[in-house]
Amino acid sequence: MKSDYLPIMGIASSRRLFTRRAVRPSGWHVLSGLLLLGAALGLAQPAAAQAIRVKEIAAVQGVRSNQLTGYGLVVGLDGTGDQTTQMPYTAQSMQNYLQQLGLSLPPGGSMQLKNVAAVLVTAQLPAFAQPGQTIDVTVSSIGNSKSLRGGTLITTPLKGANGEIYALAQGNLLVGGAGASAGGSKVQINHLSAGRIPGGAQVERTVDTPFALGETIDLGLNSTDFQTASRVTEAINLAMGAGVASAVDGRVVRLRAPADPNARVGFLAAVEEVRLEASTPMARVIINSRTGSIVMNQAVTLGACAVSHGNLTVSISSTPVISQPNPLSTGGQTVVSEKADIQISQDTGSLIAMPAAAQLSDVVRVLNSLGATPQDLLAILQAIKASGAMNAELEVI
Repeated sequence: MKSDYLPIMGIASSRRLFTRRAVRPSGWHVLSGLLLLGAALGLAQPAAAQAIRVKEIAAVQGVRSNQLTGYGLVVGLDGTGDQTTQMPYTAQSMQNYLQQLGLSLPPGGSMQLKNVAAVLVTAQLPAFAQPGQTIDVTVSSIGNSKSLRGGTLITTPLKGANGEIYALAQGNLLVGGAGASAGGSKVQINHLSAGRIPGGAQVERTVDTPFALGETIDLGLNSTDFQTASRVTEAINLAMGAGVASAVDGRVVRLRAPADPNARVGFLAAVEEVRLEASTPMARVIINSRTGSIVMNQAVTLGACAVSHGNLTVSISSTPVISQPNPLSTGGQTVVSEKADIQISQDTGSLIAMPAAAQLSDVVRVLNSLGATPQDLLAILQAIKASGAMNAELEVI
């Protein structure tokens, strides 16, 4: 289900979420102000029901893409290929390729390749792809090649999970980067070890799908929700006729479809355009512990509670101390030692009474009034949830 999310903060280095003194607006203060304004304007009243289409929340089961992969060689590099002494499989692959062309090296000979790189080729085979159609491929280096820029991928079979070949890839690489090095200095823009070939693979085999088989078609919802499954069933039966749709469980809605393929395509096209009222998503708070960002949806509410939070700061400074012997002493040595100064300070945490907040705009305003850093707010939200004052599910990513 799609839901409207509002970020509480996304800058882990911010020290304050909300300030009461008059200052010149900075980037974070402007963001916080716009956040509160948007929440107040958008959620001052209960959100109106939003109409969505079936195609936005469900997909036909069995109609999906398939992953293809293959091992190949990129040639024509400007001296930026694999080092054959460290990557022997590159030379072995090139030798096998030349043998297929009728060329063989003399016994005891070795290949010193600088313009060849071993790569893995990946692609997505879309549903209903037919032989002769082209698909995009991604080429990634698996050796120690410095750059794939300017290279050409030679014919590479792309296989599916069953080991069968479904496409053949070949073409010139497009690498969205550049780099140069000289005298021990190096400058690089973007990534040079991977590139794409638009339309670089040709489909050789189709993948059978259950689309035209059987009397029914199953729609799979994007997320498990019994209320959504019930509403989808009711909307389809209202638009297409009673008994057309039936809910199997909280994720699957089964449709009685025409047997004729042409009529079945038109039937699904009409089903995907059926509109229904979006259900309110489950209250959820998403916490990213690595970046300190917090996102919550419009269903989150807070109960009345009191919060006290203080910051503990540990400061360690080191000063070098040099001890030298007397000028006329014999055998004396200069000794250098370190003097460490450790200080611990803790801010006084005042007890803040947080009133009940029934709307997202109120939740944002109450959380910003705490004046906590993003990392502190992570711990505060977890504590509020544990106390039972937050009506939401916490998810840490």
